[in-house]
Amino acid sequence: MKKNLYITAIMLLGCIGVSNVQAQNPECTTNLSIFVEHAKVKNYDAAYAPWKMVYDECPDLNRATFVYGERILKDKIDKSSGSEKDVFINDLLALYDNSMKYFPKKTKMADVEIDKVLMKYDNKMISDSEIYDALDNAFEKDKENFTNPKALYLYFSSLVDLNASGKKELQEVFDVYDDVTEKIEEENKKLTDKIAKLLPKEEAGTLTSKEKKLLKSYNSYSENYGKIAGSIDTKLGQLAECDNLIPLYQKNFEERKGDITWVKRAVGRMFEKECTDDPMFKKLFEAQLALDPSADAYVYGGTLKQKSGDTKGAVADFNKALELETDSYKKSNIAYKVATLYRRVGSKSTARTYAQKAIDANPANGKAYLLIANLYASSANACGNTSFEKRAIYWKAADMARKAGRVDPSLSSKANQSAASYSQRAPTKEMIFTENMAGKTVTFSCWVGGSVKVPSL
Repeated sequence: MKKNLYITAIMLLGCIGVSNVQAQNPECTTNLSIFVEHAKVKNYDAAYAPWKMVYDECPDLNRATFVYGERILKDKIDKSSGSEKDVFINDLLALYDNSMKYFPKKTKMADVEIDKVLMKYDNKMISDSEIYDALDNAFEKDKENFTNPKALYLYFSSLVDLNASGKKELQEVFDVYDDVTEKIEEENKKLTDKIAKLLPKEEAGTLTSKEKKLLKSYNSYSENYGKIAGSIDTKLGQLAECDNLIPLYQKNFEERKGDITWVKRAVGRMFEKECTDDPMFKKLFEAQLALDPSADAYVYGGTLKQKSGDTKGAVADFNKALELETDSYKKSNIAYKVATLYRRVGSKSTARTYAQKAIDANPANGKAYLLIANLYASSANACGNTSFEKRAIYWKAADMARKAGRVDPSLSSKANQSAASYSQRAPTKEMIFTENMAGKTVTFSCWVGGSVKVPSL
């Protein structure tokens, strides 16, 4: 069960008493108190017998029976083997189902199904088809509470494996990929919004002890979502390349050209994979424009105009997209898309301008910071007269990369790697000493502008 169930359990157990218990078997009440005291100090062996009595005889007495019951049975599973272990596993699976039966208002359907699948998966008791069917059912019926990173990965991973064995169509793989990645993005947005509110206090050194714990928790969860998102992209791999996308969309276009969700996802994927030169991209874009002339549609229209050499028309479309979008989070994503377009064609200054618009709309857009860092790093040879000055740009790039990881911990792994790589290319301590630059400022006269202060030795 989820971590929040444990927190709830602590609250419940803090007020266990006659007032919270139904008028049931007095022995149940006594054994409830006994197993709770043992379980609280992790003496699960001693807790098992009194817990079992309460679970068997008075399962609806207190929700603590299920919260601590999970811990007790997991301990039994860890300490057993063979047929005995199988018995405890089945007991735990039944406990998950019964938690929904006896405490339906406090038990989430997605949590129950995920817990059962993960237990079976960890013990090699479930096939890819069973994993996918169970998690697909949970995702469809209780998407709001389907937030477990490992389960999100298994949901998609099992489908890719089923596709590889010829049991599932490629279109279903893409549909679920979009659903899962959108869910990850949605959950991470909630976290980065919370992180953004705490970062100024962290920088000012005014976080309370409670806020420090919360920030640590938000960072940890965001990092986990980032890792899972990366694993999902890796699992998708070659399936999403243009050679697969184009014939698939050609095949399904007539049947699904009226489905705005399908069309928007198809256009978005071809854009991300740079399949925009193919006529299918234009066909899909025009279908989207007819169904929903939204801000994103103007981004894609601008892309086509840019490719045809209509720079003025492209800029007009890009700015129209930003003007139309009122949601700051979506506006940030649009500005980021435009920034990537300009980076691809080598317009670094304009790319930074749009990346900064993305940051202005959503300060937690770590991808925009990473893009700017990349733009700076790729300009090293053009931003200085001496080797030292050229390499100094990497300090600026590293700083931007570190910011990406701070505002969006889901990117922390990539951000840290980028920052470390840039820092390694910056002037060494020996160079700083030899050129007598410690503590001095290097100013950039190229498009990057600004300056950096050389570290003191």
